Amino acid sequence: MVIIATDSAADFEMDELQKMNVTYMPMSVIFGNDQYLENISISKEQFFERLRSDEHFPKTSQPSPAEFEKLFEEAKTNGDEIVYLPLSSGLSGDYQTAMSVKNMVGYDKVYVIDTLTCTGGQRLLVEKAVKMRDEGCDGKTIAEAMESLKKKTVIYTVMDTLEYLYKNGRLSNAAYYIAQLGHIKPIMHCAWESNGKAEIVSKHIGLNKAIRYIVDRLDEEVPDPDYPFYVMYTYDKVNAYKLAEKLKEKGVEVSEDRIIPVGATVGAHIGPYACAVAYIKK
Repeated sequence: MVIIATDSAADFEMDELQKMNVTYMPMSVIFGNDQYLENISISKEQFFERLRSDEHFPKTSQPSPAEFEKLFEEAKTNGDEIVYLPLSSGLSGDYQTAMSVKNMVGYDKVYVIDTLTCTGGQRLLVEKAVKMRDEGCDGKTIAEAMESLKKKTVIYTVMDTLEYLYKNGRLSNAAYYIAQLGHIKPIMHCAWESNGKAEIVSKHIGLNKAIRYIVDRLDEEVPDPDYPFYVMYTYDKVNAYKLAEKLKEKGVEVSEDRIIPVGATVGAHIGPYACAVAYIKK
């Protein structure tokens, strides 16, 4: 049997994971002394409600080595294969931890893929891996396909505020003050070209200009129609709907079921009211 596994940064809902038969490795979310498992003991909406009101800035932590050891040892005992698709190594230590445990267990039918992407990008890879598994592909074939496909994932995010980057220490006080004063909406990009690190690639005065930048990127990074096209949002869909409307004018129709919420792992850094696109380019 081939097991497809991912972490909670892929932003699936629990019923989706069950329907697809995907093994779930949840990240932990910590507010002060309170610790939760993402999407299990705290929902996406509950997380953002607390993010906006809690005096403690949240921390997130990856699954423990013991959890990986249990998963990999069981697969080894049963003779199963595992394809694990974690959050980008440029954003988390999840990939490195999984690789260390794989080497410790000593089972070469565990394939850990550094996705170099996050949220909707991870989702696209997982969905393709599941499709290949259901078509009868073995773990090695799926892993090789993932290594190729990850180079075509595209994610652009419009952040409504830089407050949360500032709070987690990734932005200076001066840069944050200037951005707030000028109503700057930054565009963040995460891709294999930058080794899976999230980088601010453009800044715009106002949401409409920021959305226009993303929509115009489709001329340079053309979506592959053989894959889903996702619009993502944090906490509230209002800006996602604005983005979806502009995409429609561009000829890209995004159905309601492909407008998906982003959870705590990424949301802790980009804050509420962000909107984004995720797709596979030609």
